[in-house]
Amino acid sequence: MSKILIAEDDGPTRVLVEAILEDAGYTTETVTDGKKAFDRIATTSFDLLLTDIWMPGLNGLELLSKVKTLPSPPPVIVMTSDDTSDTLLKAIREQAYHYIPKPIDPQELTRLVQDGLSASRQETFIEVTSATPNWVEILVPCDQKSAGRMRNFVMQLEADLPEDLRETIAMSFYELLANAIEWGGKLDPSKKVRIAFLRFERMLMFRIADPGPGFDMDELEHAALNNPDDPIAHMSVRENQGLRPGGFGLLMVKTSADELIYNEARNEVAFVKYLDPPKDTKR
Repeated sequence: MSKILIAEDDGPTRVLVEAILEDAGYTTETVTDGKKAFDRIATTSFDLLLTDIWMPGLNGLELLSKVKTLPSPPPVIVMTSDDTSDTLLKAIREQAYHYIPKPIDPQELTRLVQDGLSASRQETFIEVTSATPNWVEILVPCDQKSAGRMRNFVMQLEADLPEDLRETIAMSFYELLANAIEWGGKLDPSKKVRIAFLRFERMLMFRIADPGPGFDMDELEHAALNNPDDPIAHMSVRENQGLRPGGFGLLMVKTSADELIYNEARNEVAFVKYLDPPKDTKR
Protein backbone atom coordinates (compact mmCIF):
# COMPACT_ATOMS: atom_id res chain seq x y z
CA MET A 1 0.00 0.00 0.00
CA SER A 2 1.42 3.40 -1.02
CA LYS A 3 2.53 5.65 1.82
CA ILE A 4 2.16 9.43 1.41
CA LEU A 5 3.54 12.24 3.56
CA ILE A 6 1.44 15.42 3.73
CA ALA A 7 3.20 18.65 4.78
CA GLU A 8 0.59 21.35 5.42
CA ASP A 9 0.34 23.92 8.21
CA ASP A 10 -3.30 24.84 7.53
CA GLY A 11 -5.47 22.53 9.64
CA PRO A 12 -8.64 22.32 7.49
CA THR A 13 -6.62 21.73 4.31
CA ARG A 14 -4.49 19.09 6.01
CA VAL A 15 -7.58 17.22 7.26
CA LEU A 16 -9.25 17.45 3.83
CA VAL A 17 -6.25 16.13 1.90
CA GLU A 18 -5.72 13.32 4.40
CA ALA A 19 -9.40 12.29 4.15
CA ILE A 20 -9.37 12.33 0.33
CA LEU A 21 -6.28 10.14 0.13
CA GLU A 22 -7.33 7.70 2.84
CA ASP A 23 -10.73 7.31 1.15
CA ALA A 24 -8.78 6.46 -2.02
CA GLY A 25 -6.99 3.66 -0.15
CA TYR A 26 -3.63 5.28 0.64
CA THR A 27 -1.75 5.31 3.93
CA THR A 28 -0.95 8.87 5.02
CA GLU A 29 1.12 10.71 7.59
CA THR A 30 0.89 14.44 8.27
CA VAL A 31 3.31 17.11 9.51
CA THR A 32 2.79 20.82 10.00
CA ASP A 33 6.04 22.36 8.75
CA GLY A 34 8.81 21.83 6.23
CA LYS A 35 11.54 20.91 8.71
CA LYS A 36 9.46 18.09 10.19
CA ALA A 37 8.66 16.92 6.65
CA PHE A 38 12.34 16.73 5.70
CA ASP A 39 13.23 14.92 8.92
CA ARG A 40 10.58 12.28 8.16
CA ILE A 41 11.56 11.91 4.48
CA ALA A 42 15.23 11.59 5.42
CA THR A 43 14.61 8.74 7.88
CA THR A 44 11.50 6.98 6.54
CA SER A 45 10.56 5.66 3.12
CA PHE A 46 7.56 7.41 1.52
CA ASP A 47 6.18 6.84 -1.97
CA LEU A 48 5.03 10.45 -2.43
CA LEU A 49 5.28 13.86 -0.75
CA LEU A 50 2.48 16.44 -0.86
CA THR A 51 3.66 19.83 0.35
CA ASP A 52 2.32 23.32 0.81
CA ILE A 53 4.57 26.25 -0.21
CA TRP A 54 4.28 28.71 2.67
CA MET A 55 5.01 26.88 5.93
CA PRO A 56 7.13 27.51 9.03
CA GLY A 57 10.48 25.81 9.52
CA LEU A 58 11.24 25.29 5.84
CA ASN A 59 8.93 26.57 3.14
CA GLY A 60 7.88 24.21 0.39
CA LEU A 61 10.49 25.40 -2.12
CA GLU A 62 13.28 24.99 0.44
CA LEU A 63 11.91 21.55 1.26
CA LEU A 64 11.94 20.59 -2.43
CA SER A 65 15.54 21.71 -2.74
CA LYS A 66 16.62 19.55 0.22
CA VAL A 67 14.51 16.51 -0.70
CA LYS A 68 16.00 16.22 -4.20
CA THR A 69 19.47 15.74 -2.68
CA LEU A 70 18.42 12.52 -0.93
CA PRO A 71 19.53 9.16 -2.42
CA SER A 72 15.97 8.08 -3.31
CA PRO A 73 13.66 11.10 -3.15
CA PRO A 74 9.94 10.50 -3.65
CA PRO A 75 7.98 12.42 -6.31
CA VAL A 76 6.66 15.71 -4.91
CA ILE A 77 3.31 17.37 -5.56
CA VAL A 78 3.10 21.04 -4.60
CA MET A 79 -0.16 22.44 -3.18
CA THR A 80 -0.60 26.20 -2.90
CA SER A 81 -2.95 29.14 -3.26
CA ASP A 82 -0.01 31.18 -4.61
CA ASP A 83 -0.73 31.07 -8.35
CA THR A 84 2.06 33.41 -9.45
CA SER A 85 4.18 32.15 -12.34
CA ASP A 86 7.33 32.87 -10.29
CA THR A 87 6.30 30.36 -7.59
CA LEU A 88 5.29 27.76 -10.18
CA LEU A 89 8.57 28.03 -12.07
CA LYS A 90 10.59 27.80 -8.87
CA ALA A 91 8.68 24.61 -8.04
CA ILE A 92 9.51 23.17 -11.49
CA ARG A 93 13.18 24.19 -11.10
CA GLU A 94 13.29 22.29 -7.81
CA GLN A 95 11.88 19.21 -9.60
CA ALA A 96 8.30 19.23 -8.37
CA TYR A 97 6.51 16.42 -10.18
CA HIS A 98 3.06 18.06 -10.19
CA TYR A 99 1.41 21.25 -8.99
CA ILE A 100 -2.17 21.63 -7.72
CA PRO A 101 -3.83 24.93 -6.77
CA LYS A 102 -5.93 25.54 -3.68
CA PRO A 103 -8.75 25.11 -2.92
CA ILE A 104 -8.03 21.44 -3.54
CA ASP A 105 -10.23 19.63 -6.06
CA PRO A 106 -10.61 16.01 -4.79
CA GLN A 107 -10.77 14.39 -8.24
CA GLU A 108 -7.77 16.33 -9.54
CA LEU A 109 -5.79 15.54 -6.41
CA THR A 110 -6.52 11.83 -6.75
CA ARG A 111 -5.55 11.89 -10.44
CA LEU A 112 -2.25 13.67 -9.80
CA VAL A 113 -1.40 11.38 -6.88
CA GLN A 114 -2.02 8.30 -9.03
CA ASP A 115 0.23 9.74 -11.73
CA GLY A 116 2.94 10.67 -9.25
CA LEU A 117 2.92 7.23 -7.65
CA SER A 118 3.41 5.60 -11.06
CA ALA A 119 6.52 7.72 -11.75
CA SER A 120 9.85 5.92 -12.01
CA ARG A 121 12.47 6.84 -9.43
CA GLN A 122 14.89 7.26 -12.36
CA GLU A 123 12.52 9.41 -14.43
CA THR A 124 14.20 12.31 -16.21
CA PHE A 125 13.21 15.69 -14.81
CA ILE A 126 11.87 18.74 -16.62
CA GLU A 127 14.52 21.48 -16.76
CA VAL A 128 13.80 25.22 -16.67
CA THR A 129 16.44 27.22 -18.62
CA SER A 130 14.72 30.63 -18.57
CA ALA A 131 12.13 31.93 -16.12
CA THR A 132 11.42 35.61 -16.69
CA PRO A 133 7.76 36.73 -16.47
CA ASN A 134 7.49 37.10 -20.25
CA TRP A 135 9.87 34.39 -21.45
CA VAL A 136 9.85 30.88 -20.03
CA GLU A 137 11.98 28.18 -21.63
CA ILE A 138 11.89 24.53 -20.65
CA LEU A 139 13.53 21.26 -21.75
CA VAL A 140 11.17 18.29 -21.55
CA PRO A 141 12.13 14.59 -21.85
CA CYS A 142 10.48 12.71 -24.70
CA ASP A 143 8.05 10.48 -22.85
CA GLN A 144 4.25 10.59 -22.88
CA LYS A 145 3.89 11.33 -19.16
CA SER A 146 5.93 14.50 -19.54
CA ALA A 147 3.36 15.90 -21.98
CA GLY A 148 0.60 15.41 -19.40
CA ARG A 149 2.71 16.98 -16.66
CA MET A 150 3.45 20.00 -18.82
CA ARG A 151 -0.24 20.45 -19.64
CA ASN A 152 -0.88 20.66 -15.89
CA PHE A 153 1.84 23.30 -15.49
CA VAL A 154 0.58 25.37 -18.44
CA MET A 155 -2.90 25.54 -16.91
CA GLN A 156 -1.34 27.16 -13.84
CA LEU A 157 1.27 29.24 -15.67
CA GLU A 158 -1.45 31.31 -17.36
CA ALA A 159 -3.67 31.50 -14.28
CA ASP A 160 -4.68 35.11 -14.96
CA LEU A 161 -6.51 34.18 -18.17
CA PRO A 162 -10.18 33.05 -18.32
CA GLU A 163 -10.51 29.33 -17.61
CA ASP A 164 -11.99 28.44 -21.01
CA LEU A 165 -9.11 30.22 -22.80
CA ARG A 166 -6.55 28.51 -20.54
CA GLU A 167 -8.13 25.15 -21.33
CA THR A 168 -7.97 25.82 -25.08
CA ILE A 169 -4.34 26.90 -24.88
CA ALA A 170 -3.37 23.97 -22.64
CA MET A 171 -5.05 21.39 -24.89
CA SER A 172 -3.45 22.85 -28.03
CA PHE A 173 -0.09 22.90 -26.29
CA TYR A 174 -0.53 19.30 -25.13
CA GLU A 175 -1.36 18.02 -28.62
CA LEU A 176 1.60 19.77 -30.25
CA LEU A 177 3.98 18.65 -27.50
CA ALA A 178 2.71 15.05 -27.61
CA ASN A 179 3.27 14.98 -31.38
CA ALA A 180 6.80 16.37 -30.93
CA ILE A 181 7.55 13.72 -28.30
CA GLU A 182 6.12 10.88 -30.40
CA TRP A 183 7.36 11.91 -33.84
CA GLY A 184 10.54 13.90 -33.26
CA GLY A 185 11.64 12.29 -30.00
CA LYS A 186 10.51 8.73 -30.83
CA LEU A 187 9.41 8.36 -27.18
CA ASP A 188 13.09 8.32 -26.11
CA PRO A 189 13.34 9.99 -22.64
CA SER A 190 17.04 10.72 -23.21
CA LYS A 191 16.03 13.19 -25.93
CA LYS A 192 14.56 16.60 -25.13
CA VAL A 193 11.92 18.90 -26.59
CA ARG A 194 12.67 22.61 -26.19
CA ILE A 195 9.65 24.75 -25.31
CA ALA A 196 9.46 28.54 -25.10
CA PHE A 197 6.43 30.43 -23.72
CA LEU A 198 6.39 34.09 -24.76
CA ARG A 199 3.83 36.38 -23.16
CA PHE A 200 3.23 39.76 -24.81
CA GLU A 201 0.82 42.45 -23.71
CA ARG A 202 -1.88 41.29 -26.12
CA MET A 203 -0.60 37.95 -27.37
CA LEU A 204 0.59 34.60 -26.10
CA MET A 205 2.91 32.40 -28.14
CA PHE A 206 4.59 29.10 -27.52
CA ARG A 207 7.27 27.48 -29.64
CA ILE A 208 8.00 23.75 -29.56
CA ALA A 209 11.18 22.37 -31.12
CA ASP A 210 11.63 18.61 -31.20
CA PRO A 211 14.98 16.77 -31.51
CA GLY A 212 14.05 15.01 -34.77
CA PRO A 213 15.03 15.80 -38.37
CA GLY A 214 11.55 17.03 -39.25
CA PHE A 215 8.79 15.44 -41.31
CA ASP A 216 6.52 15.74 -44.32
CA MET A 217 2.88 16.11 -43.25
CA ASP A 218 1.82 13.71 -46.05
CA GLU A 219 3.84 10.96 -44.34
CA LEU A 220 1.82 11.11 -41.12
CA GLU A 221 -0.57 8.21 -41.64
CA HIS A 222 -1.47 8.34 -37.96
CA ALA A 223 -2.94 11.86 -38.19
CA ALA A 224 -6.69 12.38 -38.53
CA LEU A 225 -5.78 15.41 -40.66
CA ASN A 226 -4.70 13.03 -43.44
CA ASN A 227 -7.86 10.90 -43.27
CA PRO A 228 -10.71 13.35 -43.95
CA ASP A 229 -12.94 10.71 -45.61
CA ASP A 230 -12.51 8.17 -42.81
CA PRO A 231 -11.90 10.03 -39.53
CA ILE A 232 -11.24 6.88 -37.49
CA ALA A 233 -8.95 5.10 -39.98
CA HIS A 234 -5.88 6.63 -38.37
CA MET A 235 -6.61 4.95 -35.04
CA SER A 236 -5.43 1.51 -36.15
CA VAL A 237 -2.26 3.06 -37.57
CA ARG A 238 -1.57 4.78 -34.24
CA GLU A 239 -2.19 1.56 -32.31
CA ASN A 240 0.22 -0.37 -34.55
CA GLN A 241 2.89 2.30 -34.00
CA GLY A 242 2.43 2.25 -30.21
CA LEU A 243 1.17 5.83 -30.11
CA ARG A 244 -1.33 7.30 -27.64
CA PRO A 245 -5.05 7.02 -28.49
CA GLY A 246 -6.59 9.97 -30.22
CA GLY A 247 -4.85 11.80 -33.00
CA PHE A 248 -7.53 14.41 -33.67
CA GLY A 249 -5.27 16.97 -32.01
CA LEU A 250 -3.88 18.72 -35.09
CA LEU A 251 -7.39 19.38 -36.35
CA MET A 252 -8.30 20.91 -33.01
CA VAL A 253 -5.09 22.94 -32.82
CA LYS A 254 -5.62 24.44 -36.29
CA THR A 255 -9.10 25.50 -35.23
CA SER A 256 -8.07 27.06 -31.92
CA ALA A 257 -4.88 28.86 -33.03
CA ASP A 258 -4.94 32.42 -34.33
CA GLU A 259 -1.59 31.72 -35.98
CA LEU A 260 0.14 28.34 -36.45
CA ILE A 261 3.40 28.11 -38.39
CA TYR A 262 6.14 25.51 -38.87
CA ASN A 263 9.78 25.98 -39.78
CA GLU A 264 11.06 24.56 -43.08
CA ALA A 265 12.08 21.18 -41.63
CA ARG A 266 8.80 20.98 -39.67
CA ASN A 267 10.57 20.10 -36.45
CA GLU A 268 9.57 23.38 -34.81
CA VAL A 269 6.12 24.92 -34.50
CA ALA A 270 4.87 28.28 -33.21
CA PHE A 271 1.34 28.66 -31.82
CA VAL A 272 -0.13 32.14 -31.37
CA LYS A 273 -3.25 33.18 -29.47
CA TYR A 274 -4.31 36.83 -29.36
CA LEU A 275 -5.55 37.98 -25.99
CA ASP A 276 -7.65 40.68 -27.64
CA PRO A 277 -7.99 41.78 -31.30
CA PRO A 278 -4.55 42.79 -32.59
CA LYS A 279 -3.89 46.15 -34.16
CA ASP A 280 -4.01 46.30 -37.95
CA THR A 281 -0.50 45.58 -39.19
CA LYS A 282 1.02 44.89 -42.57
CA ARG A 283 1.72 41.19 -43.04
